Amino acid sequence: MAYRIETKCICGEEHRSDAHPFGAVATPIFQTATFSHPGIGKSTGYDYTRASNPTRAELEQVISSMEGALDTVACASGMAAIGLCLELFEPGSHFVCSEDLYGGSVRIFETVGKTRNLSFTYVNTSHQEQVEQAITDKTKALYIETPSNPTMEVTDLAEMKRLADKYNLLLIVDNTFLSPYLQNPIQFGADIVTHSGTKFLSGHNDTIAGFLSVAREELVEPMRYLYKTVGSGLSPFDSYLVLRGIKTLAVRMERQQSNALTIAKWLQKQKKITHVYYVGLLEHPGYDVNLKQARGFGSMISFRTDTEQTAREMLERVKLISYAESLGGVESLLTYPMLQTHGDVPVEIRESLGITENFLRMSVGIEHIDDLLADLEQALA
Repeated sequence: MAYRIETKCICGEEHRSDAHPFGAVATPIFQTATFSHPGIGKSTGYDYTRASNPTRAELEQVISSMEGALDTVACASGMAAIGLCLELFEPGSHFVCSEDLYGGSVRIFETVGKTRNLSFTYVNTSHQEQVEQAITDKTKALYIETPSNPTMEVTDLAEMKRLADKYNLLLIVDNTFLSPYLQNPIQFGADIVTHSGTKFLSGHNDTIAGFLSVAREELVEPMRYLYKTVGSGLSPFDSYLVLRGIKTLAVRMERQQSNALTIAKWLQKQKKITHVYYVGLLEHPGYDVNLKQARGFGSMISFRTDTEQTAREMLERVKLISYAESLGGVESLLTYPMLQTHGDVPVEIRESLGITENFLRMSVGIEHIDDLLADLEQALA
C-alpha cells in the first residue's frame, strides 16, 4: 500500500506493529556503540554504530520514503551532509551553483572544497541561460537551492534536469526550505538531495542534524562507504529526536505556511517595509514555477526595511519572536543575514544579492497569528 506524505511522516514506507521490541510504538533509542555477534561470520545486521544503528536506520528509511530516494544517510549536521556530498566527487570537478546559497554552503565550498581542488561558479539559476553558459568540460554537477536562502529565488528543477542530462551532470538540490512535505526534487530528476535536518524536519530547535539522499544506484555504495569512513553519522538520541519531530511535520508546516502568508501580506502594507520576498505572493517572479514543482510555499520570508535603523530596531524590539539564527522550528525567529547566516560571504557578493544592512529574514512558527502580528507591529512602531 502506497502511503501519502502525511502518513510517511509517521512511519515511512510501511507500518508494522511488530517492528520494535516488545511492540514499542515509539522508536527505541539504541544507545550503544557496538553490537554483539551471534557467531563467527554472523551479524544481526548491526555491528558498530558509526556504520549503522537501528534508531538511525529507521530515521533514514523515513527520509528516503518521503523523498523517494534509494538511500539516505543521517549526518551530525547539515554541513556534515554537504561535506559528505563533496567527497563523492573527484578532485578537479567543477560545480555550477545557485548564487544565493546559505552562507555555510559557500564557506565549505570555498574552503574545504577548494583544498580538494574542487571549483565553483555561482549564477542566478532561475535563469537557465546563465547556468548553461557557466558549464565547462570539467563541470560534474549543478548545485541548486530552491527557494534560495535568503532572497527566495525559485529555480525550475525540470529545466535544471534538462541541462544536467544534456551535459551528463548530476543534479544536487538543497531541499531544506520546503522539506520533503512540500517539495520532492527527485520527482523532477534530482540525483542527490541535501537537508539541514536541524530545521523543519526536526522542527523544535533542539537538535542538529543533516541528510544526504541519493536516487542513483551507483551512488549508494560510495555514499555508505564514505559515511562509515569519515564518521559523520547522527547519534542514536538525536536520531530519535528528529524522528519524533518528523511525526508532526505535516501539521507544523501547514500552520507555519498559513501564518507566513498572512504575515507577508501584512508586511506589504507597512510603511517602513519596502519589499517582501515570499514565494507564496502572487507577484513573486517564481510563483508559477514553484506552484509547478511544489505543494506549497513554506514559511520563510525575507523583507527589506526603509533604513538600517529600522532593521536594527526590529531585531532589538521583538518580544515573542526571537532574534536568532536558524529556521524551521515551532518558534518564530528573526535573523540578520548580513551578520549571521551570510557573514562569511564576501561583502561585494553579499550586497550584489541584496543582503544588506536593511535586509531581514523571518522563519515563521506556529504561534497564534494575532500574537505574531502584534509583536511585529510594536517592533515597527
